[in-house]
Amino acid sequence: MLLKFYSMKKKALLIIFFLFSITLTSQEKNLISDLDELKLNIGEVYKPNTYSVDNQGKKYDCERVIYYNKKGTFSSANAIEFDRNEGTLKGIEPGYHEVVAICYSSGTSSRRSFNVTVNYPKAKSINILTGSNTIYNNTYIPLSYEITDEMGVTRDIDYWKSDNAERYFSNLEFSITSDNNKLDIDESNNVLAVKQGSSTINIVFDGVKSSKNIIIKKNPVVNIDLKLENSEKFKTGDVLNFNAIPYDKKGNIIKDINIDFSFKGKSFDKSNSASGLILQDGRFVGDVAGKYIISASFGNVSKSKVVNVFERNIKREVKNIGTGLVNDKHTSDFWVFEGVDKRDYAVTGTWGADGTAYFWDVTNPSNIKKIDSVQVDARTVNDVKVSPNGKICIISREGASNRKNGIIIIDVTNPYDVQIIKEYTKNLTGGVHNLFIDEKHVYALSAGQKYYILNIEDPKNPVEVGMFEVGKNGQSIHDVWVENGIAYSSNWRDGVYLVDVGNGIAGGSPSNPVAFGNYTYDSGANHATFPFKSKSTGKFYAVMGDEIFPNGVNPYGTNETAGFLHFVDFSDVKNPIEIARYELPGHGSHNYWIDDDILYVGMYTGGVRIIDISGDLLGDLYKQGREIGYILTGSADGYIPNDTMVWGAQLYKGHVFYSDFNTGIGVAKVSEVKPDSSMQNQYID
Repeated sequence: MLLKFYSMKKKALLIIFFLFSITLTSQEKNLISDLDELKLNIGEVYKPNTYSVDNQGKKYDCERVIYYNKKGTFSSANAIEFDRNEGTLKGIEPGYHEVVAICYSSGTSSRRSFNVTVNYPKAKSINILTGSNTIYNNTYIPLSYEITDEMGVTRDIDYWKSDNAERYFSNLEFSITSDNNKLDIDESNNVLAVKQGSSTINIVFDGVKSSKNIIIKKNPVVNIDLKLENSEKFKTGDVLNFNAIPYDKKGNIIKDINIDFSFKGKSFDKSNSASGLILQDGRFVGDVAGKYIISASFGNVSKSKVVNVFERNIKREVKNIGTGLVNDKHTSDFWVFEGVDKRDYAVTGTWGADGTAYFWDVTNPSNIKKIDSVQVDARTVNDVKVSPNGKICIISREGASNRKNGIIIIDVTNPYDVQIIKEYTKNLTGGVHNLFIDEKHVYALSAGQKYYILNIEDPKNPVEVGMFEVGKNGQSIHDVWVENGIAYSSNWRDGVYLVDVGNGIAGGSPSNPVAFGNYTYDSGANHATFPFKSKSTGKFYAVMGDEIFPNGVNPYGTNETAGFLHFVDFSDVKNPIEIARYELPGHGSHNYWIDDDILYVGMYTGGVRIIDISGDLLGDLYKQGREIGYILTGSADGYIPNDTMVWGAQLYKGHVFYSDFNTGIGVAKVSEVKPDSSMQNQYID
């Protein structure tokens, strides 16, 4: 039976479970282990001593203990192997790794993560690289190294990159010397060529010696012509393009010279400091209004240009104009759509509750009406989507009592009287966290590992036609979004995968999905991706969002959230470049929407944020004053009162709709006027 109506007995069981959870919380134990800062060699086997301690210091041995190698959010790795029968771990890949230990004792469990280092094998040989065929006096030499270890593995290590330098040089013997005074080597092992002639660099690393002879030539640059390509009035967040051309003493342009760009500045606001970002291709952006000096240099030759950067001044008033309150359970995702009758409707899911999805009439945004609901066998209806023609709604299921989960297909041609027409569970029994409808196909996640593609031309008889997975050990997926025949899957530690499912760029189709692009970043927290082609520049981005709960999810109180949005330039799909970020200090990102070069993002505890992303993008968009406005959505009548927790945002017919974990669905409007500051207090009487 698709509909599940809870009896009083089941409600009583839920209450008992809730009280039992409170009891367990009051008896929480701390996990202790000698895994903390453990160092292993490759192939070394170690059996940790792990136990738990309660608040009174009483020790509890683990009746059962589980270890796993975590990499990113909800992803695992195999850099350390575990034998659960023996309770041992084995170092496999060198580097710094996170190991999670879970201890089960006396009916409770405790967990903790530990930093474990697998040592790099001893170096066998080293090849010194200078990064340039020609070295000139008064310039730094960007040294890097090819290190071949005793196991025959060769790694390229750039000493000027701190992440690599820390791994290889911090705890091992490392020194650089030269055979004469033509090189100046400082205490941080930076090497400056100071005189013309020949010199030999000698290094000692992990007991292995290596040398390289270099020829230092006279710096041919006598002048640099520094030009600013764009010359309008600059505002914070605008990207300035500088072009530096080096000349020799005869006035000839010198090619193959890497000019070094730098800047310094002074804020117009005396209580603030200037900040910004400059790249070595000459692009500069100022975060704070002020006067900036941009310099281009090579060796001891330099040229500067002064620019003024003014406030972006785009703040606008954002007002909440309507709410569809849900305060007896948590709200999850939502979707706003135009019905076949041309009126406007929305559907919302629920989280950790009773499997209910609500339908709303939002034609009048200031008077949102709850018009129908369905209740299915699930604890969480995490995702809800509606077909572009407004006829079919599909909701996801997690936590079904029969463990079948899957998706539910609903006829919404009459949103006032929706009808369930199909339950589909094949290959989806592990739970569907997210889904997407693209014309006649639905893309449904399966057990957080892959997604299946179903043809729903006949919604009463869905047909599986394809499947996509990354194909790596420990793979995981959180989200899939489809646009213009390309599926963008967000795969936590494995980043975003661009998959041709009908675009034609890689010969793919729904029945033959073909991956053709990928980008990852260090945190491993890629939870959502939204494709974005800039209306103002034509550049194509994948905006990749984090989802991070540093202390886990707390359903009963305020959550701590973290993470931000990564703007990755995919104009060259083979060489994507992360170029900008939107990070709201103290708050983490979740779901978002982009329209007409404006970003609408649910920042969980930070509310709904609206950001100008027009023009070239570079650096920290929040610092640059690109935020147009925001609203906090907590309510005194909320499931958790006065606790803002925005799940996501969607621009629809000029209104900003959102769902809030604690209050349901709401809608806001961005006005043309600036925020009213008449009530702003400068002090307290």
